Amino acid sequence: MKKTVEILGISFFHTTREELKDIILQRAVRGEKCFIVTGNPEIVMHAKKNPEYLHVIRSADYVIPDGSGIILASKILKRPLAERIAGFDFMGDMLRIAAERSLSVYLLGAEDEVVKTAAANIRKQYPNIRIAGFHHGYFDLRDEEVARRVVAANPDFIFVALGFPKQEIWIHRYLPMFEKGVFMGVGGSFDVLAGKAKRAPEFWRRLNLEWLYRLIQQPSRWRRMLALPEFVLAVLKERF
Repeated sequence: MKKTVEILGISFFHTTREELKDIILQRAVRGEKCFIVTGNPEIVMHAKKNPEYLHVIRSADYVIPDGSGIILASKILKRPLAERIAGFDFMGDMLRIAAERSLSVYLLGAEDEVVKTAAANIRKQYPNIRIAGFHHGYFDLRDEEVARRVVAANPDFIFVALGFPKQEIWIHRYLPMFEKGVFMGVGGSFDVLAGKAKRAPEFWRRLNLEWLYRLIQQPSRWRRMLALPEFVLAVLKERF
């Protein structure tokens, strides 16, 4: 039975990155459908305020703790999660799995040139990988034609980089159209893969300050960062 830790109404999968890799590998090889949410404080707070989005998040097969704030919250609530599983790192794990097992991937989201460059760089890094296709993220979420294109490509892994909440909403809405596929929202990962944005250096990541590095690189994110103190206060309220 899947072990979870509930944080403000959302059940996070209590596992390690290595264990999760094995689980997803088996599901991908068997051709099963799977919806992964990379949960962070911003997503939790948005879900807390939006019942429809909360329903979307709860429909996922696995909500993984992508963010040091989630790990901190689990400790405050005396229900510590095993470890942080960064979405970008886990996407890398799945790309390696795809390359090793001759599985295919589809990239959906970001600007047209960004997603094209990301796909080209993935091919360079993983020569054996199969890119089933890619599509930019500038389309109406109600446009079913985009989903049909992805279905026709028959990919094993579908990475959706529309930013939250759009990426999770898109996956939830169109998942029934697919017979197989591991789906995961990956935020700005294509920008990093394309070289348009830089990920925080390992030193910052070890100190759990990746969020601060991103804020320094993109000051326009400050409004989103307001969710962090709000999240901590909500967790403390639940604890005490």
